[in-house]
Amino acid sequence: QLQASGGGLVQAGGSLRVSCVASGRTFSRYSMGWFRQAPGKEREFVAAISWSGGSTYYADSVKGRFTISRDNAKNTVYLQMHRLNVEDTAVYYCAGVWGSYSGRYYYRDTEYDSWGQGTQVTVSS
Repeated sequence: QLQASGGGLVQAGGSLRVSCVASGRTFSRYSMGWFRQAPGKEREFVAAISWSGGSTYYADSVKGRFTISRDNAKNTVYLQMHRLNVEDTAVYYCAGVWGSYSGRYYYRDTEYDSWGQGTQVTVSS
């Protein structure tokens, strides 16, 4: 089970960190990802991280502004967001899937089998 938190209202140009805590003892073997869905739009990939944390992958729209990281001791994955703009406004979802090997990450939502409930991020102009 995944529980996302940390969303909120932030001004354009600001920063925010969202977190996702997983229950269970196998989190360290789960590849994790963040997706987002804006009103009227389809869900889109944001960032992914392998279960070792050694491999990450980002959507072009967030590359250089967002950082995904994880703390396996805390069963938590983070998404640090900087230089936010109004186009980043969305509900952010964390997702997880058993990773086939330590460096594996996934960027298609259909590859994930566990999803959090989402946390709203709103960026004001």
